[in-house]
Amino acid sequence: MSRGRGSASSVIVMVTLISLLCLLVMVERHSPAAKTHIVGGPGGWTFNTDTWPIGQKFLHDDVLIFNYDPTTHNVVAVDSTGYSNCKTSPANAKVYSSGNDQIRVYRGMNCFICNFTGHCESGMKLAINAVLR
Repeated sequence: MSRGRGSASSVIVMVTLISLLCLLVMVERHSPAAKTHIVGGPGGWTFNTDTWPIGQKFLHDDVLIFNYDPTTHNVVAVDSTGYSNCKTSPANAKVYSSGNDQIRVYRGMNCFICNFTGHCESGMKLAINAVLR
C-alpha cells in the first residue's frame, strides 16, 4: 500500500511543480508592469514625432499606441535601415492602418515610419530602444 501512496504523492508534487512553472512563464510573458505610451502625446502620430521619445524609457513588452487619421497616415514597422532611409521593404514590412494601432515593443531597437509620400522625411518616424525589465 505505501508503494502506491508514494507514487501518488510523487505525481502530485510533479503536477504542482509543473503548474507553478507554467504560472511563472505566463507572468513573465505578460508583465503587469508593462506601460502604455501614446506616441506623440496628445497630438498623436504626426509630423516631427521623431523627437517625442527623448527622455523616455521603454521596456520590453511596453505597448505603443499610434493614434492618427488612417486616410492620411499609416504606421510601418521597419528595420534601422528603413528608418534611416525612410524606405519600406515589401518583403518584411508590417503595415498598420487602423488609426489606433497598439504595438508591443520588444527588446532592442524598434523602428516605425509613415510611408505616405514625404511624411517620414518630415519627421513622421520613431525609433526606440526597449530594454529588459
